[in-house]
Amino acid sequence: MGKERLVEIKVFGQTYTVKTEAEEDYIQEVAKYVNEKMEEVLKKTKSVSTLNVAILTALNIADDLLKEKEKRIALLREVETKSKDLVEKIDMKMGGIEFGKRPITG
Repeated sequence: MGKERLVEIKVFGQTYTVKTEAEEDYIQEVAKYVNEKMEEVLKKTKSVSTLNVAILTALNIADDLLKEKEKRIALLREVETKSKDLVEKIDMKMGGIEFGKRPITG
């Protein structure tokens, strides 16, 4: 694991100090993403409550995350299915024979 450091970020006009092992550039990118999402929510809702904007943003980000997890699971299942199909095809072509060996016929 990396060394813990303090990184100062700005989210929705507020400055926060984050204790993290991640690189500062990464944390700044995360903060930028959150800011962009909060701005999207603010434009759509016209809410003046920072708390409401933060909660709606958290819900939107959680929704995005869960959708991406579902896509990932579906993709992994597809890869697994295709891999099994390929293994079966290879086994059928080989006829269960190891490479370089010929069947003994009598």
